Amino acid sequence: MITGVGRRYDIVASFAQHAKVIATETSLLAPAQYAAHVRALVPSLDDPAYVPELSRLCEQHNVGAVIPLIDPDIEVLARARADGLLPALVPDPEMAAATFDKYETHLLLERLGLPSPSTVLAESQPEHYPVIVKPRRGSNSRSIFLAKDPEQARFFIDYVSEPVILQRAMNGPEFSIDCLCDLDGRCLNAIPRSMIESRGGESVKGTVLGDRELVELGRAVSEAVGARGPCMVQAFRDPELGLRVTDVNIRFGGGYPSHMYGALPGRTYPELIVRMARGERVEPHVGQMRAGITFARYYWQLELDERLQPTGRDIVPGGPPAPR
Repeated sequence: MITGVGRRYDIVASFAQHAKVIATETSLLAPAQYAAHVRALVPSLDDPAYVPELSRLCEQHNVGAVIPLIDPDIEVLARARADGLLPALVPDPEMAAATFDKYETHLLLERLGLPSPSTVLAESQPEHYPVIVKPRRGSNSRSIFLAKDPEQARFFIDYVSEPVILQRAMNGPEFSIDCLCDLDGRCLNAIPRSMIESRGGESVKGTVLGDRELVELGRAVSEAVGARGPCMVQAFRDPELGLRVTDVNIRFGGGYPSHMYGALPGRTYPELIVRMARGERVEPHVGQMRAGITFARYYWQLELDERLQPTGRDIVPGGPPAPR
């Protein structure tokens, strides 16, 4: 089962090649659900009926793994997993909460001895400018601004309508490391990629990198935070500071194609997750990948009839497979 599928048609379709997939959403217009075998409309995340409905669907369809695609879902599923209600691939509730709050993430990384740039709350004075002003619990690159001095920082603090942090702005190239951990928190693989271009917080162009330092950083972070399933680590290689982790997302990242094209045959992350959901123990193969592969993502669309069912018609003959 994949929850909060939204527009992530690529993820749902890749899982559907290897197992029966149930996609949950709150709207019939979320396109990714049409790549699944079963579409399920569920209550909103804050509805008390949300987890019971997921649990009912799991029992009905004999679900072996539940995978969230949006940040707010992770902590809810983590509590449900801890209570024995859902087989969710998420960390313990404490880690889920800490990694959703970017200030708590910084403190967590420091406690774990992992590199994180200097980060303070809005009421504190940073030791260095420029800084990045961003929401403590933001996602999709929402309300992120560069402040070159205290006056600009104060303006953006007042402008953003939610609590923010001030984090030292990094120089140098940015990277994402797509990791996968098993149910015991062992890192199975870590695949770094460059960030050639991103839009709305999602990488749309990137290259798979055989960078051992980045691989080791991804392994260390994903295991330290107790990830189960996918984990995406974002980092900069600052010419003065070296590697610094700026974000940890315990879910699939926006540059998902690197899991597919960068992984060796038979070891894409959907295949490994399906194997784990069936009870198989997968052995780590950290750093084994097809380095040098470049991906460039693009958009497509679905045609739905008056009952909001897919027609299977494509505007371009010979285009992508018709939706389910």
